[in-house]
Amino acid sequence: MYFFLSVLSLVDIYYTNSTVPQMFIDFLSSWKSISFHGCVLQLYVSLAMGRTEFFLLGTIAYDCYVAVCHPLHYTLIMNGGLCLGLAAGCLVAGFMNSLMQTIIIFQLPLCHNIINYFACEMLAVLRLACADISFNMIMVAISGFLVIMPPCFLVLFSYACVVPTILHICFSQGCLKAFGICTSHLSVASMCFGTAFSSYMRPVSGSSTEQEKTVAFFYAIVTPILDPLIYSLRDKDVIGALQKVLGKFSQKG
Repeated sequence: MYFFLSVLSLVDIYYTNSTVPQMFIDFLSSWKSISFHGCVLQLYVSLAMGRTEFFLLGTIAYDCYVAVCHPLHYTLIMNGGLCLGLAAGCLVAGFMNSLMQTIIIFQLPLCHNIINYFACEMLAVLRLACADISFNMIMVAISGFLVIMPPCFLVLFSYACVVPTILHICFSQGCLKAFGICTSHLSVASMCFGTAFSSYMRPVSGSSTEQEKTVAFFYAIVTPILDPLIYSLRDKDVIGALQKVLGKFSQKG
């Protein structure tokens, strides 16, 4: 679990760093601009990190399923090689999907160079095109389905098995710890998948640009910041380690 959470934390760090620094520069500067290549890179990295996070959430759900439903075989099933392979597979799938989307988007002729957004976001860049974007919107919907739905179904299936198992063996502190881990992961998964559904799995004509900005701001900035807090505040080991570090700093002071 800690291995996958560390990978998820790194993904969140790169995700926010792909948009937040440029956003702060734009807020503080009167001339708000980004180069074409910078826009391509920003879109590619943010898409890759976002897609990777969805796959990681599905992987963490599977890890919880094995830990709770097959505890005696956990170390045999979730060995180091499988964990590394799953993490690498999430990264490769995220970057490959992002590469495909980025190529499709920037092959369009762009007639405008003003983005009504706080970052180079996929739907915002598509609106700059002076060609028919019907095919691109279909590809966005298909990509969203392939990226969002399988991890979402994996999360639902895993917890459909995990929750009855926990309720069946609920007689000790281990039950409370298992529930804490499950609720933390479900909270993060609900935020990520909920905002993704709001952005990419509904008709564009049914949403305004301001609504899209709010949702994009939430999943691009707020969610990555809340993820580590949600996991940390519910994990006694992490809280204990933090208290030790703070205690050492207070003694030195």
